[in-house]
Amino acid sequence: MSKKAIVLYMHVHQPFRVRHYTIFDTANKHDYFDAPYDSRTSNEQILNKVAEKSYLPTNKKLLELLHRHPEFKLSLSITGTVLEQFERYAPNVLRSFQELTATGRVEIVGETYHHSLAFFYSLAEFEMQVDMHRAKVQELFGQTPHVFRNTELSYNNDLAYWADRAGYKGILTEGWDPVLGWRSPNFVYRPTYTNNIRLLMKNYKLSDDIAFRFGDREWAGWPLTADKFSHWLSESGDATNFNLFMDYETFGEHQWSDSGIFDFLHHLPEHWLASDDHTFMTVSETIDSFDPVDRIDVPTTITWADTERDLSAWLGNPMQTQAVQALYGLQDPIIKSGDLALIEDWRKLQTSDHLYYMCTKWFNDGDIHAYFSPYETPYEAFTNFMNAWHDIKFRLSEKGIEV
Repeated sequence: MSKKAIVLYMHVHQPFRVRHYTIFDTANKHDYFDAPYDSRTSNEQILNKVAEKSYLPTNKKLLELLHRHPEFKLSLSITGTVLEQFERYAPNVLRSFQELTATGRVEIVGETYHHSLAFFYSLAEFEMQVDMHRAKVQELFGQTPHVFRNTELSYNNDLAYWADRAGYKGILTEGWDPVLGWRSPNFVYRPTYTNNIRLLMKNYKLSDDIAFRFGDREWAGWPLTADKFSHWLSESGDATNFNLFMDYETFGEHQWSDSGIFDFLHHLPEHWLASDDHTFMTVSETIDSFDPVDRIDVPTTITWADTERDLSAWLGNPMQTQAVQALYGLQDPIIKSGDLALIEDWRKLQTSDHLYYMCTKWFNDGDIHAYFSPYETPYEAFTNFMNAWHDIKFRLSEKGIEV
C-alpha cells in the first residue's frame, strides 16, 4: 500500500516593474524598468526587502528540514525574471536556492521565462519562453523540468494537449470545484485528449489555510498548528496526495514571521511523518507513484486567482484588453527587428503582473490586487505601460520598421 503524500509546491516570482514612465520619456529614454530612486517601483529595493523577509529565512528553514528529515521533499517553480534579479541584485539568495536543489530532493517545475500569458496569444512566443526558462534552469540548477505549470496555474484542455505532445510527464492547475465536481483534488488525474501526461490539482482549501488564512485571528481554524493541520489531513479518508500549492512569499511576506508561520513550517514534517504511512513527494514522484483515477475535462481556462478562478484578474477590463492586444500586435515586427535588447524589453512587458496591476475589481479580490501593486491606481499602471509600449513602437520606427 502506498503512503499518503504531502506534495508541497511553491512558486517564486518577481516582475521587472515599469517605473513612473511618462509621455515625456517616450522617444527620449528607454529605461522602462529601472527606478532606483522610487521605492515603489525599484526592483532592487523590492527584491531585497522580500529576500530578507521571505526568501532567505524560508530557504534556511527548508535546508534545515531537508537535512533533518530524509523523507522531506518539495517542488518549486522560479521564473526567469526573478532569477535575473537574483543574479543582478542578490546572488546570495540565488546560492540559497541552489543549496536546496543540490540536496536532490527539490524539483524545479517548468514554466514561461517571463511569467507571461503568451500561450493564449502566440504559441511560437510561448514555446520560445518555455525553452528560455528550461535553459536557465539547466544553467543555474542542473535540472531539466519534467512537469509544467503555466502562469498563475492557467490551464485548459489545449494546454494539456500541448504539454503532452511536448513530452512533459505532468502539469499543474487549480483544483476548482466546478471542474472537479464530486471528485477530490487529492488524487492524480489524466487530462482529456491526452495519452501520457498526468494532472495534479491544487487542494485550494488546505493550501489557502496556510497561504491566506493562517494569520487571521477571526478564522475558526486559528491558530493553525502543524499538529492540527496534520490531523486534518490524516482524517481526510480516501486520498493519495495532498497538493499544497502556494506562493513562496507565503512564508515571511504574506504571512509575517510574527504570525508563527516559520514555526508551523518547522514542525510540519515531524508531525506528518510521525505516522509510518505518511511521506512527502515531489510532483514527479507523485505522478510516478499513483495511477490516474479519472479524466478531467477543462474546455474553458481556469487559474488559481480570485474568486472566479479565471483570467479576469488580467483580462477583465478594457484597459487590460487594449494593453495585451497592443503588446502582442507588435510581435512580428519586434522579432523581425533582430534587436535583442528591444525583443527583451518587449518580453519583460509580457509579464502578467503588468496586466494584474490594471485590474479594477473591488471587494476582497480588489484588496489583494491593491496590496501587490506598486501604483496608486490601476490607471497609473496602464499609463506607464502604454507609454513604454509607445516607446517600443518608436524604437521600431527608428529602424525603419513601420507598425
